[in-house]
Amino acid sequence: MRKSWVALVFLLLAGINIVGAQNKKTAVHAIGFYNLENLFDTCHDVGHNDYEYLPSSKTPWNTEKYLSKLRHMSQALADMGTDVVPGGCAAIGVAEVENSHCLDDLCNQPELKERNMKYVHIEGPDHRGIDCALLYNPAIFQVRNVKLIPYIYLLPQDSARATRGFLAVSGTMAGEHVTIVVNHLPSRGAPSYYREQGGLQLHAVKDSLLADDPKVKLLIMGDMNDDPRDSSMAVALGAKREMAEVEANGLYNPWWKIHDTGTGTLYYRGNWNLFDQILLSSSLLNQKGKKRPKTLKLHDAQIFRRDYLIQQDGPFKGAPLRTHAGGRWLNGYSDHLPTVVYLVKKAK
Repeated sequence: MRKSWVALVFLLLAGINIVGAQNKKTAVHAIGFYNLENLFDTCHDVGHNDYEYLPSSKTPWNTEKYLSKLRHMSQALADMGTDVVPGGCAAIGVAEVENSHCLDDLCNQPELKERNMKYVHIEGPDHRGIDCALLYNPAIFQVRNVKLIPYIYLLPQDSARATRGFLAVSGTMAGEHVTIVVNHLPSRGAPSYYREQGGLQLHAVKDSLLADDPKVKLLIMGDMNDDPRDSSMAVALGAKREMAEVEANGLYNPWWKIHDTGTGTLYYRGNWNLFDQILLSSSLLNQKGKKRPKTLKLHDAQIFRRDYLIQQDGPFKGAPLRTHAGGRWLNGYSDHLPTVVYLVKKAK
């Protein structure tokens, strides 16, 4: 019952936001993140271990499956944010994309092509070939500058290893300087140390971006492979659970409280994790509680759900409906659910 009331309150607030936007009193913008769970094409990329996603693999990955994956991803990406903003997200960070060819095919899907969605991508060094990217609507978010900052392995025994870096995209949205950093920290197959190092490196990236422009509206997003309370996020990166705890140039993690309710973005061994996080700089926090702030401020954070994203029956009922499981093609979406933050600003 409590969850039903929470959902009702959210929908009512969403309705208020939409009405406000339509009356040109408050502009609302959505920014999201989604781990696409291995969006691979069917061709081998030299130098990458992509053999699992080839027609000759044990579980063949073919054109039929690839095209279905593209349709599913574009459906979810196009729907993200539409609970509040009918036009969808201004920008969406994505993880586990093989290459620019996949991104071209994705943006050419009807739902995204209709919005003229573009992408930013720099080929990274990950041994499997999976990268992060940023999709964006150029009518809302205009890209200024793009940089891929490498994740650095510090231990001598790791000198030959390479993984996803930090994709920093600087742009203009609602007349303000907004920078989005998209990342995918080392998996849980590696010790916590490597994600903690990722958190420290993200902290350094944050400090550098804020030193360059103390007023920048900064969002750090990605598949952190850790929950909000884990050391990589709470200590190394220093993202706070409470907005009141965030100091100047600090970070707020709205997903901490959401995860405390028992929900999350991926389901593992009977429990929800919330790895898919969007962290916000202090400049994006509406700490004075103004109804119509004059600059972009956080209004809400949402785990984006649709029935089609969820397994409807079987032993994993209620979990995200993934592409593969147990060596079988499920023709699903992803093993992660998307996340969205809503930013508001007084309209001119």
